[in-house]
Amino acid sequence: MSSTDGGTHSGPGEIVNVGGEQVHVVESGPADGQPLLLSSGLGGAWFDWEPSVALLREGHRVIVYDRPGLGLSPAAAAPPSLRRDTAVMGALAERAGRPVTVLAHSMAAFAAEALARTRHRLVRGMVLLDPSYEGDAWVPVRLAAALAPLAAAAGVVLGATRLARAAGPFGRRMVLKRTSLRDEAVPEEVVRSVYGRGTVLGAVLAEELAYREMAADLAALRERRPFPPVPLAVVTALGDVDGDDRKRAWAEAHERLAGMTPHGRRIELPDALHMVPLDRPDAVADAVAGLGRMEGAA
Repeated sequence: MSSTDGGTHSGPGEIVNVGGEQVHVVESGPADGQPLLLSSGLGGAWFDWEPSVALLREGHRVIVYDRPGLGLSPAAAAPPSLRRDTAVMGALAERAGRPVTVLAHSMAAFAAEALARTRHRLVRGMVLLDPSYEGDAWVPVRLAAALAPLAAAAGVVLGATRLARAAGPFGRRMVLKRTSLRDEAVPEEVVRSVYGRGTVLGAVLAEELAYREMAADLAALRERRPFPPVPLAVVTALGDVDGDDRKRAWAEAHERLAGMTPHGRRIELPDALHMVPLDRPDAVADAVAGLGRMEGAA
């Protein structure tokens, strides 16, 4: 795969310079297809989307990327923040050459919504897959940026002692046991090549530390910038939400997200777990197709 902006090859895709960072990007589908920009949840990798990409790439130009430090992306230049992640997503949208449909899973929904609110001309539509939502997002003390170097250092130590090779893949398996009904979509050696890297483990920890601050920054942005009237689908997975009250609260939170635009709708998956891009590629493809129908009716 060639790059027009100085990218170099890495793994199944290429490393490109965007938003002040180097990120791993994998593209598939027809070059003249409507571009879809896909971003994984906290600590995720490009292969979380493999089953969905298999359905989407026939009619779309599918662009999947790893946030800085994750997947096969090099170590981050800046710590995770709403500003950084929105800048990277926006630069990739610009690189696509025309407005993109953003597909964002879990925490990636923060940057996707921020992009729509700050650079709406880059966004044609949006699918939020079991997106993160924080009703009370205020944080008393901001420590994520200060602690990010410690997270990176912990990753370096794990990598140097080879603990990362065991701890990373094991942690990934434990997460999938709680959030997915299927096995990995790629061979085990691919998973080890990612989650066995100390850099990745440090980046995952840094994202965990930044999560609440990113939610708070998005809450503040909502007060200042409106969400554009673009087609929006919010997919709600309830299979791993315990109790009727919590299920109801999660669904209501996603209703509020869908209500950000008059062209929003919510899709409920009662039995699906959190890893919707991995487990339910059919629902992902249907949601994208539904955006097209909303555009036609607008």
